[in-house]
Amino acid sequence: MITKEKIIEIVEADEWMMEILHTAKRLNLPEWWIAAGFVRSKVWDELHGFTEQTSIPDIDVIYFDNKELDKSQEKKYESLLFSFMPEVPWSVKNEARMHQRNGLPPYQSSVDAISKFPETATAVGVKVDERVKVVFAAPHGIEDLVQLKVRPTPFFTETKERMIIYQKRVQQKNWKETWGNLSIKL
Repeated sequence: MITKEKIIEIVEADEWMMEILHTAKRLNLPEWWIAAGFVRSKVWDELHGFTEQTSIPDIDVIYFDNKELDKSQEKKYESLLFSFMPEVPWSVKNEARMHQRNGLPPYQSSVDAISKFPETATAVGVKVDERVKVVFAAPHGIEDLVQLKVRPTPFFTETKERMIIYQKRVQQKNWKETWGNLSIKL
């Protein structure tokens, strides 16, 4: 069984992932994490025995700064990351403003925002702390992630509208084509 500690070991053993984390840390963003597919895909690759990392459409760097809500600041951070590592598909979002885009009450923190991602297996993040140690966040735990289960977070089960968003997203992602052992709840 894969534990949180094992996930941290897997990330630490991946030079590319560690370079991404160290690069993001250079921005010194408040409450920053690299979230979603960056971690999820690595764990699924490991559980499927893949020797090469699957393609990731973007590297989701999130942070929480309720004093600077201008979207242009996110673009400045993205540009800076691209200047450090131009081959990486960076995406930077301030979760202090993302609730507006999603028509939701304000998030309280980056981890609160992660908890409201669509799938429990995607509601995960990693970062490096001041001691340059990998820190792992999983507000819904890791059971679904390590058991290859795709299901909605409790937040998405609260309304029919969110469940429709979840279902469409899962169908569009077509993860089972890449990771055949997944169990997907629609």
